[in-house]
Amino acid sequence: MITTAWAATRKGLFELRHDPALGGWSIGRHSFVGDPVSMVLPPPAGGGRMFAALNLGHFGCKLQASDDGGATWRELAAPAFPEQPEGAEGPAWKLQQIWAMERGGDGRLWAGTIPGALFVSDDQGETWQLVEPLWHKPERLGWFGGGYDAPGIHSINIDPRDPRRLLLGISCGGAWRSDDGGATWRISAKGMRADFLPPEQQGEENTQDPHRIVASAADPDVLWCQHHNGVWRSVDGGAHWDEIKPPLSGFGFAVAAHAGDADTAWFVPGVKDEKRLPVDGALVVNRTRDGGKTFETLRQGLPQSHCYDLIYRHGLAAHDDGRRLLMGSTTGNLWATEDAGDRWQLVSAHLPPIYAVRFG
Repeated sequence: MITTAWAATRKGLFELRHDPALGGWSIGRHSFVGDPVSMVLPPPAGGGRMFAALNLGHFGCKLQASDDGGATWRELAAPAFPEQPEGAEGPAWKLQQIWAMERGGDGRLWAGTIPGALFVSDDQGETWQLVEPLWHKPERLGWFGGGYDAPGIHSINIDPRDPRRLLLGISCGGAWRSDDGGATWRISAKGMRADFLPPEQQGEENTQDPHRIVASAADPDVLWCQHHNGVWRSVDGGAHWDEIKPPLSGFGFAVAAHAGDADTAWFVPGVKDEKRLPVDGALVVNRTRDGGKTFETLRQGLPQSHCYDLIYRHGLAAHDDGRRLLMGSTTGNLWATEDAGDRWQLVSAHLPPIYAVRFG
């Protein structure tokens, strides 16, 4: 059976195809050649519309849609902010980047942006509305940027049991939950810790820096967070977070959750802010299969010396079968595994910097 995936990169969107008859992964169609693609949303199961978000700098953010699996594309209106009131506090009400896109079981589309806003579409991306109850929360003015000047929403988790239940990850603004489709919101980062703040402020929920938050489809109340200051797990839908201790380093950006086993997740450790590269120059993946009690450090097939690859927030993805994973780096290397990470194979060493990888 052929599996399709996509890599969003600094110079376009690459289609990836896995064909067991041909020995594994290959690179196929290349769209938007030369243009930075910040996010891709694959088509739903059974076919349908897919999306690519482009960040064209001086020419702004663009949104492209395809109804034929990426063979042809057409531009749609990107999410847009209303006119900013004079004297409004916080960052400018101007779209800087589409950082996350997800589709709910009800077909609604959600987009997280820089600055930290959430948009929703009920017509397959033809039009977008700002989720104003979150944007107008007074706590939003306490959010701030991590790697970017402005805060941003990079993680959107939609409960498959109830598409009205959402949990967001915001850098730097903690985790936020809605149980009513975005009409009301509450902060949900209790237990996280921000070591970069003064001691008396480190537990403040509204200034946490979760780098990525993902849920397990097997049990959507189980959430994994790769945070600026460590790794956290929640088993109650984000109401409380418990720190777990992976080997080598708690710092990193990427995390992937096993769709069929809520106790299994993968992380890519690194040396934090001052360097942002693999520990000791060796790229590894940490895997837990018991809810974070213990970890295995997986190295086979990955470079173990003079390696400078960083894996961005969306650069690690797990297939629903829990065996196949893809991992793309800032150096343009792309790896794949077919045995849950025990052994990795280099798919390409010549791609542009990879921002996101996603399975179809």
